[in-house]
Amino acid sequence: MNRLQITAVPVAKRALRYTPAGLAVAEGSFRHEGTTLEAGTARQLDFEFDAVAVGPVALGLEREPLGQPLTLTGFIAP
Repeated sequence: MNRLQITAVPVAKRALRYTPAGLAVAEGSFRHEGTTLEAGTARQLDFEFDAVAVGPVALGLEREPLGQPLTLTGFIAP
């Protein structure tokens, strides 16, 4: 199974673009800060990552302001 759900804050957006088939594509950078348990010990996490959204999700993401926490759900791909 390849499923990811994470709460993150959008910190940068690239211009909305469209594929040759007409699908909207939104790309952006996100920051996650939080704590998780690893081997029974609390671990502080603080990192940035890039994400891509396609179709209706891309259009919704484009409307979201920078700096507001979002819950992102998707999958990991190279």
